[in-house]
Amino acid sequence: MPITVKSDREIELMTEAGRILEIVHNELSRALHPGMSTLDIDSMGEEIIRSYGCIPSFLDYNGYPASICVSVNEEVVHGIPCKTRILKEGDIVSLDAGVIYKGYHSDAARTYGIGEISKEAKKLIQVTKECFFEGIKYAKEGNHLFDISRAIGRHAKEYGYGVVRDLCGHGIGSNLHEAPEIPNYEVKRKGVKLKAGMTLAIEPMINMGGFEVDWLDDDWTVVARDHSLSAHYENTVLITEGEPKLLTLTALT
Repeated sequence: MPITVKSDREIELMTEAGRILEIVHNELSRALHPGMSTLDIDSMGEEIIRSYGCIPSFLDYNGYPASICVSVNEEVVHGIPCKTRILKEGDIVSLDAGVIYKGYHSDAARTYGIGEISKEAKKLIQVTKECFFEGIKYAKEGNHLFDISRAIGRHAKEYGYGVVRDLCGHGIGSNLHEAPEIPNYEVKRKGVKLKAGMTLAIEPMINMGGFEVDWLDDDWTVVARDHSLSAHYENTVLITEGEPKLLTLTALT
């Protein structure tokens, strides 16, 4: 499948989709607290998304049953919200969400601590975020796609963390998942040359322990095989002739 270069109008729509998704994440982050269920998070997220006239990207996507992927502790991605899964002090939770605005998608993920968390958990969350920003230093027209991958993987390895290999980032646009696939680890090939107008969902998924993962019996939830903590950080990124534009993160804080 060819990599699509977006028109000015498509970029405008995706920019609005990204702005709304940033609001969703900001509101959810303020609501998180010990004692809430992961289903509470999903219900709140869907309500916010629809209040802006958008559709949740994930709901019913290939059969996924919720609007927000809520992954706790050793869960890497695609955790299914449940009324009996209650967040407790010291947990970390990854929220992955997407919105459709007038036919165009945005996609972003964040990992948060619930109450007071360990220093080790804080470090994992921080380094995973750093991996994203190391990667997008290379998200510029003229560079190659796997320059991003190499930078992400090398930064994580500096801390001895496991970089998940069975899942990757992706292109995004009128479809939630488009070409290209974007690994989070170093590969020998260069990958495609980046062009202004490409839109990419870049998403390091980093385990405190090994890189190996398993799928639970629900066929969705991915967990670290060694049950170590896992963190996830993602933004929808527009390649430009200069610095990349983060469509789902307008305020760099």
